[in-house]
Amino acid sequence: MLETLTGFAVVGTAIIVGYIIGRIDLLGPHARHVLSRLTFYVLSPFLLFTVLSQADITTLFSALLPVSTIAAVVIIGLQWLLSRFVWRRSVADATISPLSAGQVNSNNIGIPLSLYLLGSAAYPAPVILMQLLLLTPIALAILDAATTGTRSFWRVLGRTARNPIVIGSALGTLVSLSDIELPTIVLEPALLIANACVPVLLISYGISLHGQRVLADAGRRSEVLIASALKLVAMPAAAWAVATLFRLSAHEVLIVTVLAALPTAQNVFNYAQRYGVGETVARDTIFLTTVGSVPVLLGIVLLL
Repeated sequence: MLETLTGFAVVGTAIIVGYIIGRIDLLGPHARHVLSRLTFYVLSPFLLFTVLSQADITTLFSALLPVSTIAAVVIIGLQWLLSRFVWRRSVADATISPLSAGQVNSNNIGIPLSLYLLGSAAYPAPVILMQLLLLTPIALAILDAATTGTRSFWRVLGRTARNPIVIGSALGTLVSLSDIELPTIVLEPALLIANACVPVLLISYGISLHGQRVLADAGRRSEVLIASALKLVAMPAAAWAVATLFRLSAHEVLIVTVLAALPTAQNVFNYAQRYGVGETVARDTIFLTTVGSVPVLLGIVLLL
C-alpha cells in the first residue's frame, strides 16, 4: 500500500509547493503564463523526446497499443458529443473537454505507478506513444485552427508540424525505431532539461489552484463531473472489455486497465492555458481524477 501511494505523494508534494508559491505570490502575477510557455515550448518537447527515444520498440508497438487506443477514442468521442450537442461548447472548448476525459497521465504519474503496481516502468510507453503521435497532433491542430481562425488544411498542417511537442515526440519515436544509441554528449543535456518538465508543470498547476474552488463554476459543473466519471470508471471498464475481447493475458488485461484508470494528464491543462480555453474543466477534472484515482487503482489491482 505504501509503495502504491508513493507516486501520488511525489505529485501531490509538487502541487502543494506550487499552491504555496501562488498563495504568497512569490513569482509575481505573470508566473502562470511564463511557466506555461516554458513547459509547452521547451521542457515538454525535451521530456517527450527522451522518453520515446529510450523506449523499447517491442513495448511501444505491443498489443497494449491498440487496446489503449480504442478505449481512449471511445471515451473522447463520447465526451466530444456531449460537449458539442448537450453543452453546446465551441470547437476549442469541445477539444479540451474530451481530452480531460480521455487523456491519461501516463508519464509523471503513470511511470512511477506502473513501476510500483505492475513491476515495470515501461508499460506506459505505448500509451505515451498513442497520445503524443495521435491525440496531441489532432488536438493541437484543432486548437490552432479554432483559436487563430485558420481554415486552410495546409496551414493547419504546417502549424501542427512546427509545434514543438509534436516535433519532440516524432524525433524521439524515430530514434527508437532506428535503434540509434544516442551519445552521452547528446543524451545527458537533453535529460537535464527534460527532468525539469514534470516538477515545473506540477508547480504551475499548483499555482493555478490558488484562489480557485473545485466545481465553483456552476455552468461547468456537470461537464467536469461527467468527464471525471468517464475517466475514472468508464475508461478502465472499456479498456478491460476490449482487452478481454482481444484475448490478452490476465497480466496484460491488468496493465491496460490500470493505465486507463490513471488520472487526467496535466498536459491537458497546459494546452488549455496555452490556447486560453477550457481551463476550468481541465483544472477541476485533473484535481478530481487525481484524488479519485487512488481508490480506483487500488480496487482494480485487488480485483484483477
